[in-house]
Amino acid sequence: MIVVKPFRAEAVLRKLAELGVVSCVVREAKGYSRQKGYLDRYLGSEYSMAFLPKVEITASVADEQAEEIVDAVSRTARTGRMGDGKIFVLALVQSEMLEF
Repeated sequence: MIVVKPFRAEAVLRKLAELGVVSCVVREAKGYSRQKGYLDRYLGSEYSMAFLPKVEITASVADEQAEEIVDAVSRTARTGRMGDGKIFVLALVQSEMLEF
């Protein structure tokens, strides 16, 4: 599972396609970590925006591909600023692709 800033999602998806990932799920998400949100102004008042917009990308890949994908996605999504995203690598017990 990959969680990135929205403006980096397209670049990450292009990189996944280059690496041979044929399908994935993309969701809009909100979250926070060390950056703890920010203050926003609306009609002269300040509001705390605790949850920042993110994009969650989930893809299933072979074990042999996992490290290469993590490295490539890290380089693609990184802007050098706090909150660039996270990559979670989870083992699948069983994977079966059913088309319907």
